[in-house]
Amino acid sequence: MRAKRQKVDWAILAPVVIAAVIAMSAVVVAGVAAPTNCPGCTAEAGSSSRLVSVQQLPEDACAWDEAAGSDSHAISPEEKILFSALQQDVSPAQQSSAAPRQQNGGNFVPAQGEREERETAELRGHGAHTPVRTIRDTYPTYSAVAVDVNSNEVILQDNNLWEYQVFDRLSPTPAKDDEISQPKRTVRGDKTQMEFNNGLYLDPGNGDIYSVESDVGDKMVRFPREATGDVSPISVLHTYHRVYNVAADEGKQELYVTVEYPPQVVVFRKQASGEEKPLRHLEGDDTGLDTPHGIAVDEKDRLLFVNNWGHHSNFMIQGTGKFFPPSIKVYSLDASGNAKPLRVITGDKTQLDWPAAMKFNPDNGDLYVANDIGQSVLVFANAPKAQGNIAPARVIRGPSTRLRNPTGVALDLKNKEVWVSNLGNSSATVYPLMAAGDVPPLRVIRSAPESYRGLAFGRTNAVAYDPIREEILVPN
Repeated sequence: MRAKRQKVDWAILAPVVIAAVIAMSAVVVAGVAAPTNCPGCTAEAGSSSRLVSVQQLPEDACAWDEAAGSDSHAISPEEKILFSALQQDVSPAQQSSAAPRQQNGGNFVPAQGEREERETAELRGHGAHTPVRTIRDTYPTYSAVAVDVNSNEVILQDNNLWEYQVFDRLSPTPAKDDEISQPKRTVRGDKTQMEFNNGLYLDPGNGDIYSVESDVGDKMVRFPREATGDVSPISVLHTYHRVYNVAADEGKQELYVTVEYPPQVVVFRKQASGEEKPLRHLEGDDTGLDTPHGIAVDEKDRLLFVNNWGHHSNFMIQGTGKFFPPSIKVYSLDASGNAKPLRVITGDKTQLDWPAAMKFNPDNGDLYVANDIGQSVLVFANAPKAQGNIAPARVIRGPSTRLRNPTGVALDLKNKEVWVSNLGNSSATVYPLMAAGDVPPLRVIRSAPESYRGLAFGRTNAVAYDPIREEILVPN
């Protein structure tokens, strides 16, 4: 079920409402002691929260109840304004209200889009609830990286500010701790339709840039190499919810995307757009897919590599949640349906810990894995035949590497380099292709001060209430 969305900064209460409706199959109604600052409210001494009833939600629970006004417990006029705005259907171009970032002497200043500011002012004028204050990470969060050897450029995907930035491949490491690297181009804005963009693929021939989203807009957008500013994509493909990463079989002109949940791999035509359906799915219990993330293609041996975090659950059956060890599973590149993996790489020796993006080196069979929580890059040799509880042939890890939550990896076989995007410190680091150990990077692209550590804002995972200030806190 897909609920209609409108992303505006004023809706700090919206995650609370949406989480209550979507994340639960039932609504729990509780009686709570009356607050002391509520005129006219009464409560017995010593009363406390208690369960009153459990009401099963209908299948169309994501729709707002238009008949609520006739009920004695109807929402207030102010809440109606808020809910009405939340359920408005908007065009794809309107669905992106990315917060632009302005540079001022190397500093990043948060700024809301004009549409957001106008809507916020209008809603506030009608008495709708708006945030008391906003905590925003104003630096990029680099989730993925690609190298264009034809233009000698590096593309960095930013899923915090909903953009991607293009840098010269030979950009020098900033000399001072508070200096940042300057991009050649930035693609960002309402027209781009980028939202929580997480996966990145670069066409090795024409330089087209494919961007997929992991939690918000459910689409893949494609831009030409020279794109810059607030521009419309060449094409927009509607994808499934929670797509994480993307890879391609250039020979057959097919794109492979991982879907975290329900776990699957979905294959599209490379030029697909609009509502075009997938060519095939890899999905089912026998596949062993459990929260798949990174994906890589071996065209020569016709193999597909998919890594998994190991979070298992059949969302249709209560009590089926389990945790399995992280793994890399190997399938036939043409596999579909409920196909079993040919081989599995898993176990404590692998050092896999929230594995993210992967890249395969067809020249020697090495498989590179960005190992997020392991703060490392793992390299498995002879990947087409590897299986079991095996140790990586090489590991890039240690304080000298400057790795911090690496989630993106790219291979530059022309210049014999491996690039890594670091989710945790707004940087990209590059090493010799055969690097191992605690090796310092050859160069660093940095979009924040050296001391910066990412706030890891992203999808809403929690809600807290401050009873002293009577404020709801939503990390988003």
